Amino acid sequence: MTYYPKNSGEVFLDFEALSIGAISLLPEEVKRAVEIGNQVSNEAQQWQTYLNALALFAFEKWLNERSAELSVNTEQCSILQPYLDRSIEAVCNLKIGDFRLCLIATGSQIDDRIFCPRAAIELPEFAAHFYVWLEIQEEYEQAIIRGFLRYDRLVQLCSQAKLQPESDWTYSLPLDWFDNDSDRLLLYLCCLEATAIALPEIPQRSLATLLSMQDELAAILFRLESGTRPLWEVLNWKQASAILTSKNCLDSARHLDRSQPEILHLENLLQLLTRPALNVGLWLEDKMNELAEGLAWVLMPVFAPAGSALRCSTQEFETIITELGSEGIEIPLQARGAYRELKLGDVDLRLYAVTWPFLSPENVPEWTLMLILGAYPGEVLPPGLKLGVSDSTGILVQRQTGQNSRDGYIYAQIAGTWDEKFLVSVTLKDRARGKVVSVTLPPFAFRLDR
Repeated sequence: MTYYPKNSGEVFLDFEALSIGAISLLPEEVKRAVEIGNQVSNEAQQWQTYLNALALFAFEKWLNERSAELSVNTEQCSILQPYLDRSIEAVCNLKIGDFRLCLIATGSQIDDRIFCPRAAIELPEFAAHFYVWLEIQEEYEQAIIRGFLRYDRLVQLCSQAKLQPESDWTYSLPLDWFDNDSDRLLLYLCCLEATAIALPEIPQRSLATLLSMQDELAAILFRLESGTRPLWEVLNWKQASAILTSKNCLDSARHLDRSQPEILHLENLLQLLTRPALNVGLWLEDKMNELAEGLAWVLMPVFAPAGSALRCSTQEFETIITELGSEGIEIPLQARGAYRELKLGDVDLRLYAVTWPFLSPENVPEWTLMLILGAYPGEVLPPGLKLGVSDSTGILVQRQTGQNSRDGYIYAQIAGTWDEKFLVSVTLKDRARGKVVSVTLPPFAFRLDR
C-alpha cells in the first residue's frame, strides 16, 4: 500500500520517544490489518483503513492489559463492516460497556490538527462518548494513545471556534483540544456513568428520505463510473446522511460482494429498500397483494400429482416443468406460482414465478423463488436476452440466451431467509432501435404474516 498523507508537516521522533507508552503490535495483527486494508480499492482509503485496523487492535490490547473488568464489543464496529470502512474513515461504534468510542488513527507524520469524520460527530448513529487519537508507528509495529476528547467538550469547542466541516466531510480538530492523559480515559471508562456524557438521541428513521431521493440518486449513480471514488466526491452531505443512517441499508451492505461495482450495488439496494414488494408468500394462501394484482399477475392453480409428475392447467408451464424435471430440477407439490406478460421492445414474453418454503439444514425457515422467462408458444427467445436476479449483496445469478439459441425459456432459482428480498430484471438489446431495453420488477418478498 502507498500512502499519500493528508497532513503535510513532519515530526521527527527518536527511539526513546517512540518507546514511551507504546503498544506493541503482533505480526499476525499487522497481517490482519493489511487484509482489511486491501479490501478497499481506493489507495488513500486503503491506507487509512489499514491504520484504523491497527488502532483497533492496539486499543483492545491496551485495554485488556490495563483493566480486566472492561471488555471490548466490536459487533457494530465500523471497521469490520465492509460498507462503513470506506465511508467513515475512523473506527466508530466501538463499545466499552455502555460507552461508545471513536478511534482516530494517524501516522507518525502529522501537523497540528487531527481530521475526524463528519459522520462521527454529526450523525447520532456514529457519535461517541470519547474520541481517542492513536498514533500508529507502523515502521516499528506499535501504537501510542496520544489523547482523547469527550463528546460534550468537542461540541463546546466546535461551537466556540465556529468550526465548519471540510469539503471531504471531515472536521479539522486542533491537537491541543485532546487530553493527553490516557490514565484519565481509563478512569472515566471504569468509574463514570455513560449518562454523564449526553449523546444525541438516535432518531427513528424511516425510508421516506431515501424514497424522496430515489430519482436524484438514480440519476447520479447512472452517470458515475464504478470503482474507487469516495462518496464525498459524488454525493452531497444530505444524500450521504440518508444512506449512512439507513439501518436497513447498512445491514444489507455488510456482505457486499466487492467484485461488483459499488454504484450498481447502491442503485439496486435503493430499489430493494424503497420500492413496494410483491408478497409471494400470500400465493400459498391463494391470495395476492394489491401490487401484484395491479401489475396483472395471474395466480396459477394448485399443483396436482399425476403419477410422478406435476400437473398444471397452464399447458405451456406444464411442458416447462416437465422438461425441468427431466433435468433433475424438482418443484414440490406445495409450491405455488403466478405469471405475467412482459414486453421488451417488440418482443412479447411471459414470466413465471414459483415459490415454496423449506427448512435449511440448520432448521432456519427459508424460501425458494424460481423464475422462468418464456417465449410465446411456438416461438423462441431472442438472442442476448438476459434474466438477472440480485439481492442486497449484488447480482446472484444471470442467465442469457446465445446468438444461435433455440431456447423457448431460461430460468433462475434462488433461495433466502424469510426477511430477504430479490430484485429481478430482464434486459434485451433492441436491434431495431439500436439500444438496450430493460425492465426491473418490484422486489419479490416472502412474508406469510402480511
